[in-house]
Amino acid sequence: MKKSLIALAVMAASGAAMAQSSVTLFGIVDATYAIGNGSISDRTRLVNSGYNSSRLGFRGVEDLGGGMRAGFWLEAGVNNDDGTGAAGSNNNQAATGAIDPRQQGLTFNRRSTVSVGGGFGEIRLGRDYTPQFWTLTAFDPFGTNGVGTTQTLNSSAGGTTTIRASNSIAYIYGMAFNGNSFTFAPGLNVFAQMYMGENASNAANKNDGSGTAIRVGYNAGPLALAVAYSETKFATGNIKTSNYAGSYNLGVANVIAHWNEDKNSTSGVKQTGYLIGATAPMGAGELRASYSTSESSAGAKPSTDKFAIGYVHNLSKRTALYGTYARVSNSGGAAQALNGATTAANASSNGFDLGVRHSF
Repeated sequence: MKKSLIALAVMAASGAAMAQSSVTLFGIVDATYAIGNGSISDRTRLVNSGYNSSRLGFRGVEDLGGGMRAGFWLEAGVNNDDGTGAAGSNNNQAATGAIDPRQQGLTFNRRSTVSVGGGFGEIRLGRDYTPQFWTLTAFDPFGTNGVGTTQTLNSSAGGTTTIRASNSIAYIYGMAFNGNSFTFAPGLNVFAQMYMGENASNAANKNDGSGTAIRVGYNAGPLALAVAYSETKFATGNIKTSNYAGSYNLGVANVIAHWNEDKNSTSGVKQTGYLIGATAPMGAGELRASYSTSESSAGAKPSTDKFAIGYVHNLSKRTALYGTYARVSNSGGAAQALNGATTAANASSNGFDLGVRHSF
């Protein structure tokens, strides 16, 4: 009798264990030797994320049956050059949402979500990328990492929700898992999101940090298209962002282009820019190049143009060496510089990345 009870207990425990989520530890460590030259000062540093963003994450999924699944994703940004974690924003607000990055511990600032999904798509809750950012990063030959990052992002006036939003609720359809990240699957894809500033209803800034966004894309063979729109409410004025993008793979090269505009509804100031670029397979790696520009409608219309070219050499499926050169030219009073350098208004700046990336 006792043996039977023990056997039943073991079987019950085994069944419970099989029903648990399968959990995966994953990450990327990317170190970059970065050089920046400007008309006022130069700078040389060891930084991170020159090719892919350094991170440490945990993800899990449970099969609920009937085509349904539940999952979680906790992903922290890692500054592997000095051992700190990357900073985040807890309420999407510029004034109170920032965290001091100088003494930043490890937090799941990149993504922290729980989700339920099935054939209908996925409902995802927590901190995540915004739909408007997905267009910029998916249609940038440099993946919005390193010195080659598109100028439409570097000059963005979209505020704290330009890349990610906390306290978000999203509906996603047509997204496919690819290694340690997600891409959009062939056919129609949709990413709709709302996020909250979480202020008291009687506060003067009750809408600060709240917003909505949507992205619609279509992938068919060598062609990929996307359009996104968002509006975030800030105490300093609502910001509306719209962007359009497309790419076509010719076999010998993948040609890429996007356009982006951020508009402050209070001041009426617009930040508008575009990118044209390409990636091309070369030996064991990939050649990347782009030209991007961004201009403000304010005052003398400060503008920054960027040219970037680089090569990634894959030593294996997980390890790669890379090098990127970029140059920016400023006008209208703009003074943007690369890799920590300082340059005078209307002057230029050069930057160079040399690094190694390992994923696990």
